[in-house]
Amino acid sequence: MRFIGKIALGLVGLVILLAAIVVIRTLTYKPNASADLSKVKLAPAVAIDTAKAAEHLSQSIRFQTISHQDKAENQLGEWDKLHAWLQTTYPAAHAAMTREVVAGHTLVYTWAGSDPALAPVVLMAHQDVVPVTPGTEDDWKHPPFGGVIAEGSVWGRGAIDDKGSLITLFEGVEALAQQGYKPKRTLILVSGHDEEAGGTGAQAVAGLFKSRGIKAQFVLDEGMAIISDNPLTGGQVALIGIAEKGYATLMVTAEAEGGHSSAPPADSGGVLTLARAVTKIAEDQAPMKLDGPGGMMMETLAPQGSFMIRMAMANRWLFEPLIIKQAAATPSGAALLHTTIAPTMLKGSPKENVLPQDATAWINYRIAPGDSSEGVISRAKAAVGALPVTFAWSRKPNEPSPVSSTTSEAWKMVAALAGDTAKSPVAPSLVTAGTDSRYLVGVADDVYRFQPMVFSLETIKMIHGTNEHMSLENLDRAVQFYARLIATSTAG
Repeated sequence: MRFIGKIALGLVGLVILLAAIVVIRTLTYKPNASADLSKVKLAPAVAIDTAKAAEHLSQSIRFQTISHQDKAENQLGEWDKLHAWLQTTYPAAHAAMTREVVAGHTLVYTWAGSDPALAPVVLMAHQDVVPVTPGTEDDWKHPPFGGVIAEGSVWGRGAIDDKGSLITLFEGVEALAQQGYKPKRTLILVSGHDEEAGGTGAQAVAGLFKSRGIKAQFVLDEGMAIISDNPLTGGQVALIGIAEKGYATLMVTAEAEGGHSSAPPADSGGVLTLARAVTKIAEDQAPMKLDGPGGMMMETLAPQGSFMIRMAMANRWLFEPLIIKQAAATPSGAALLHTTIAPTMLKGSPKENVLPQDATAWINYRIAPGDSSEGVISRAKAAVGALPVTFAWSRKPNEPSPVSSTTSEAWKMVAALAGDTAKSPVAPSLVTAGTDSRYLVGVADDVYRFQPMVFSLETIKMIHGTNEHMSLENLDRAVQFYARLIATSTAG
């Protein structure tokens, strides 16, 4: 009995020691050393006419620069009208910058700095928008291409994604140019015409910059934003994308003999084989990890969270499985931590009573940093085992982007201004969708993705959805951010 008692006392002692270690680590927890933003000298605010900026955004929405799935449906004349309107609406900006048209309708503006030895800054915002889902037009409070100004907002497709950025960028440049601002560092604006349909314009710009030997200090594009109800902190947080996922669609095909459905084979032909293969692939999810940008976000914000969140992150060696399980409770949280698998399209027989000679499934992957398309297809092949299916990419995959620095001078500048704009903590994060900036990763080592606009987790759903609108507060906030970023980054 004494021996058992000693064991029990020993276990109690271990528990107490473990609890003490956990508490001490929690109370003294500090994330990995992050950049000191307090010493960054930011440019002051500029005078902004928000009402005029709202009218300009309204007018831009009326140009239906819609990127359709079938490019033959695109009305390229709408892009021409938008370009002419930009030149008329922003005369000071156009007088200060040179303008080039690349790949038909992508715009490149250069505001030459006085010191050509300094690496330029590249800011991006695309011109095109996604279509409005047929049959949902009447669900909009205001016509989707009306650009109506009402209820303290500008309403319409593209108000946020991404004419909101395009117009507020030009408003910022116009304001600085009217004040006689002269940059020391060159500023380049890139506005792709087909970001929503593959980004051939941005690819052409990347090739152009490479041919000219342009190496930028940093690139900034859309991607993340200021979230007013961040789940980790319960409050407002400015999230800056330091990487974005890759994009690939895998075609899985099962061959079969075909025939009449009245006499099906025992295994029901290719459809059942395909179904088994897709199920196996979808059930073999890539493991979730905290060592990428998603984990960096959680680590950075943990000190702002509850005691339980701080305790978990301060003691990852003990609580990491629990952290991952909690993060994965929502699809958006899970997407931050691993490569996602989404079967999206199926093709089989052209008629209900005909057995197909082949059946194909399209599986869309968003590939996390640290993973690759090669790893994706290897995992899929291992998952299906001996099932008789073949694999092919629907088109060449986009690999995940490199992870940009969170200690460089460029990061300090963007993060400091984002924090000052949001009046909230700033954290790096991962863009789980795709942007034109993925093609410019060779133009700069640091590529960031951030829109200086405040959204709740609920309101952000309007992007690509119904009732997209830009509040006048966000409009003013964005113009100020871009004007200050340009003045701060190009001062030398």
